[in-house]
Amino acid sequence: MSATVLNVNDHAADLAIVTQMLRGAGYTVIEATSGEDALELARSHIPAIDLLVLDLVLPDMSGLEVCRRLKADPETRDIKILHTSAPSITATQKIEGLEAGADGYLTQPFEPRDLLATVRSLIRLSQTEADLGARNELLRIANQRKDEFLAMLAHELRNPLAAIHLGLPMLARFPPRDALEQRTLAAMGRQTQLLIQLVDDLLDTARVTQGRIELHVGRVELASLVTTVCDGMRERVFGPREQQLVVSVPASVIVNGDAARLEQILTNLLDNASKYSDPRTEVHVTLAICDGQVDLAIRDHGIGIDPAVLPEIFELFTQGSTSIDRSRGGLGIGLTLVKALVVLHGGSITASSAGIGHGSEIRCRLPCADGCADTIGAAPVAAVESASFKIVVIDDNEDGRFMLRSLCEMQGHEVVEAADGLEGVARTFEVHPDIAFVDIGLPGIDGYEVARRVRADAHGGRLPYLVALSGYGSSEHRALAFAAGFDEHIAKPMAMDQLAAVMAKARERDHGS
Repeated sequence: MSATVLNVNDHAADLAIVTQMLRGAGYTVIEATSGEDALELARSHIPAIDLLVLDLVLPDMSGLEVCRRLKADPETRDIKILHTSAPSITATQKIEGLEAGADGYLTQPFEPRDLLATVRSLIRLSQTEADLGARNELLRIANQRKDEFLAMLAHELRNPLAAIHLGLPMLARFPPRDALEQRTLAAMGRQTQLLIQLVDDLLDTARVTQGRIELHVGRVELASLVTTVCDGMRERVFGPREQQLVVSVPASVIVNGDAARLEQILTNLLDNASKYSDPRTEVHVTLAICDGQVDLAIRDHGIGIDPAVLPEIFELFTQGSTSIDRSRGGLGIGLTLVKALVVLHGGSITASSAGIGHGSEIRCRLPCADGCADTIGAAPVAAVESASFKIVVIDDNEDGRFMLRSLCEMQGHEVVEAADGLEGVARTFEVHPDIAFVDIGLPGIDGYEVARRVRADAHGGRLPYLVALSGYGSSEHRALAFAAGFDEHIAKPMAMDQLAAVMAKARERDHGS
């Protein structure tokens, strides 16, 4: 076993004996006779030194101090240290040496086989730790690349989803000609929403694993939120599957949290409960306050959870046993995301099941907000008169550009297109639009630079209402968009209500100017 040993001892005879033993066993040996020399040699031979044979008594400082300094330095802390001492050293001093970071201890005089066996053991330990460190680094890199891939996958899926999502309202302009067409359109709408949810979960999971999710915390009337979400899920999910959703909530339960994320938690849990339950079964949702905590429980009578899977059910990509047809679907990321969001809210989550065929229960506990003050509901949206806008759509995705243009033209707006950043800036200066929808990932110059150039030089014309369209929806990307000069940031695919809201804000700006 090839290794380099630094032998530190100010006693010439002891130094020579140990060096001879080590060299006789094939080790490369460097010698030092003081603490300062030992520290200098250890630091100057990184990473060549594998082991120090370090005497406790040195002329300038103790071996304990040398050990402490080496173990405190990130560059030398992995070097193994074998303390040696004369028989006069007490047991307390030996313990102090080990607590200072030494990895072994020998009392002189010692036999060559004792020294060499201890040295071999410590070098094996050092090499094993180095191998584990290298493997951990490879795993860290692989995990980082996995997170980056998930984020990129979600981003790339948003462009085709945006075109499909915007195309559905165009197909719904006229009543369906027969039952088959009606059912087909409904199925396309449901499956598109499912794809959007899967993409959002993928992106959020990548953010969670990177620690990049932020909450926008406020007082949330959770009882009202649960009722609203359950009403929507009953219509969209449970009804078509012929399942009953039974809800029991008190009059008012207030928590401090992010309303959108709390809705995401509940939607994921309800979707799971429905997905893993058979038709004509019930799912029960209960909300209560217990010991100052909000207790949200979702109980189904579905396929249940295998006891072997239960301890890992919240781990990424974990799923119960699945048949080859994967009729239950899913990516195994929903519960991981739910747990992360619950923990971010200062709560906890548990899963229980009596086993396969006996249903399951997911229970979330969240801190209850101080007091029970009434929350302020959203103000009703005032009706606004119709107005025609000049609109620029800047997007390199041809289908997405076409669909957004067509939707806007259907509403009576005048629309021009651009397929890259430079063309987009030119068209904006040419037509002086009221609204500009700008994709961020453009060829030539990106959407951020488009916004900066439009803001910097509007050629004396009125600035358009700038809307960033992006495959990324994190707070960092929103901040980048606003810093570049955008008025709004929308993550693809843009929903019809978001499009209507943009039009309303543009009208409001016109009336206010």
